[in-house]
Amino acid sequence: MSETRTKGRGWTPRGAAQISEIANRLVDPVLARRAGISTELIGVWDEIAGESFADCTRPEKIAWPRRISEGEPDGGYEPGVLTVACEGARALFLTHRQGELIQRINGFFGFPAISRLRIVQKPVSTATRRPRIRPLTGEKAARLKDMTDGIENEALKAALTRLGTGVMQKRGR
Repeated sequence: MSETRTKGRGWTPRGAAQISEIANRLVDPVLARRAGISTELIGVWDEIAGESFADCTRPEKIAWPRRISEGEPDGGYEPGVLTVACEGARALFLTHRQGELIQRINGFFGFPAISRLRIVQKPVSTATRRPRIRPLTGEKAARLKDMTDGIENEALKAALTRLGTGVMQKRGR
């Protein structure tokens, strides 16, 4: 089997591609059309935003202004406005440091692509699905049943049973 060298990613069999590369080729045109943004920007956002804002911000879209005149020397180019979602009170701190963030974003693009930020307060963290917990069996199940037998409130009993199941499985009790 012949092998080829891919852009700094080591040796791969000819014709093989990483799933992320295929997905990016499919997703990038959609993101560019709908939000004016690329998966590359989203992928490096943690580095651009820095430790202070990586966990509480997310780029949402870039609004590019329409070109006024094609006759201008620079083709009528104007930088866009990046909409950034930010959680709660951290938006105030982001507002104070937006100049630095704009410089980092423009450094990523390699030209003055962004002139200002539009900060929108909303939740950023993605909802994670809880792992499905298997019911306890044997001695562990009997022990948990003994612990919750005296509880009369059914909702409380069910909640404590779920909690106990998770705790007893994780710690191997």
